[in-house]
Amino acid sequence: MSQQYVLPPAPVASLPVTGSDALFPVHRVYCVGRNYAEHAKEMGFTGREAPFFFMKPADAVLPVPAGQTVDMPYPTLTDNLHHEIELVVAIGKGGKDIPVAQALEHIYGYAVGLDMTRRDLQGEMKKQGRPWCIGKGFDYSAPIGPITPVAQAGDVATAGIWLQVNDVDRQRSNVDQLIWNIAETVAILSQAWELQPGDLIMTGTPEGVGAVVRGDVMAGGVDGLESIRVRVA
Repeated sequence: MSQQYVLPPAPVASLPVTGSDALFPVHRVYCVGRNYAEHAKEMGFTGREAPFFFMKPADAVLPVPAGQTVDMPYPTLTDNLHHEIELVVAIGKGGKDIPVAQALEHIYGYAVGLDMTRRDLQGEMKKQGRPWCIGKGFDYSAPIGPITPVAQAGDVATAGIWLQVNDVDRQRSNVDQLIWNIAETVAILSQAWELQPGDLIMTGTPEGVGAVVRGDVMAGGVDGLESIRVRVA
């Protein structure tokens, strides 16, 4: 007999997969803070500090299908919504205390994502020494494109990463500028949580973060992956 619930279960958060009709089910969304040196500087920090992580709800993911422009609602309670373009790592094989040398074996594929941020709310929470989930984990705060399986993704570790707003460059760098590279990030994260198939890791954003307003169109990409287009609605 099938399990009965007192409320209808929420749909499984998922993302399209390049070259497949099957979907990638999202378990958790981990994010790495200040993982590009130049972005750390623009946020008032320097040096290779130990990595730190925060999370977004799985249902904060806003799928952005290939070749489409998806509307993202402008969130409530903010007048300072910032874009942060990121390489997203999709975990296909779980594990705990994963060695750096084996970390890439746990990756199913890669995608392009935006870590949208209510910067004013985040800043106010920081000043008060309070958690800043309200600045990062709101509805639709993680627009993410299709996942490209590893075998099709090319050399992601040295790929260019970029974001334009209304066809004007805002962020442009290279994934090889990560302070903690992809394998190191997976390994260190697995020391704090047992990674599960379906986990996503947003690996950090390069310099150039800034505000967007209603009507702006953000177009971003990582070389070798499906690019994304998101309109602030």
